[in-house]
Amino acid sequence: VLGIVRPDFSLTLNSEEVDAAFEVPLRFLMDPANHGRESRMWNDLEWVFYEMPYDGQRIWGVTAGIIRTLYERLYT
Repeated sequence: VLGIVRPDFSLTLNSEEVDAAFEVPLRFLMDPANHGRESRMWNDLEWVFYEMPYDGQRIWGVTAGIIRTLYERLYT
């Protein structure tokens, strides 16, 4: 999930759906220099996706794709 929250906001994570929650500055997410491209083979097909490593965390796949789409809509 991508969102802007108040400093006193509290999260309750569902461990069935989410591994971790962490904050990333919007400035970092909107910098295309941080939008890396990766690929992996799966079922004999190459899958290409965005990846945004931040402070020991890895934003990738659909979440990184949503962030990239937001960047493209706002800045290109």
